[in-house]
Amino acid sequence: MVKREKEAVKVTIYGMIINFILVVMKLLAGIFGKSAALISDAVHSLSDFITDIIILIGFKVTARPADEDHNYGHGKVETIAAVSVGIFLIFVSVSLFINSIRNIYGFFFKDEVITLPHQFVLYILIISIILKEISFRFTIHVGKKINSDAVIANAWEHRSDVFASLAALIGLTIAIVFGEKYAVFDPIAAGIVSLFIFKVAIEIVLSSYSQLIDSSLTKEEIERLEKILDSIPEIKGYHNIKTRRIGYYVSIDVHIFVERTLNVEAAHDIATELEKKIRQEFGEETFISVHVEPYYPNYPSHD
Repeated sequence: MVKREKEAVKVTIYGMIINFILVVMKLLAGIFGKSAALISDAVHSLSDFITDIIILIGFKVTARPADEDHNYGHGKVETIAAVSVGIFLIFVSVSLFINSIRNIYGFFFKDEVITLPHQFVLYILIISIILKEISFRFTIHVGKKINSDAVIANAWEHRSDVFASLAALIGLTIAIVFGEKYAVFDPIAAGIVSLFIFKVAIEIVLSSYSQLIDSSLTKEEIERLEKILDSIPEIKGYHNIKTRRIGYYVSIDVHIFVERTLNVEAAHDIATELEKKIRQEFGEETFISVHVEPYYPNYPSHD
């Protein structure tokens, strides 16, 4: 668990550093370069920076061992951190979108002038795209390696920033190349950026919500569990399988049938072997409860 936390913290701090640099670069370039799209992109990077902080706090709490008040550990704190990230991004995206619509409406219906952005903002966006794509690939690799929804969610934050910056780059290029009549493509690009943020935010919230309501393991994971049960000859059957996720952790309850003539020690050894194999497949931190029942030939062995 300590190693997992260290890897998560390491990749998150790396992302924080990149996000902080990009926030400063984009914000200054957006202000002095007179680009609403780049300022929106700066807010996107700022939201990434804030979510990095939320995730770091979440992992610090998640790393605590189980105690009297939390018998199943603190794994759901990681899920709550991911939900917090998603909700925060929803508010950010809606705010940016409303501001973009106001600027677009003012340009077309109130003859408001949109200042043409300076050319150097394009170079800032190109740098951002490169750095964030590197961050995405690094973070998604670590997230999958340690099986962390929070880290994977953070990785897709980086990827959403790549797409958002690409949208801003296209919009600003059109505005700069074709002149003031096309300056409206700057707020249009800003609006597209906000939609990217909103999409990722909704996906994060929906994914994490399923864990908060104790959703079961996937069909594929249940099949892996059943394969383990079938691999132990002494287990004559099983039923009443119940599973759930607790953040990073997995909880599995199962009833198994063994020969009724076995003594307590032999039955216990079978249950111990099953627990060992489950932990090898689903992780050492898996919570497992095995209920042993006597096997009768005419008794149904599966639910």
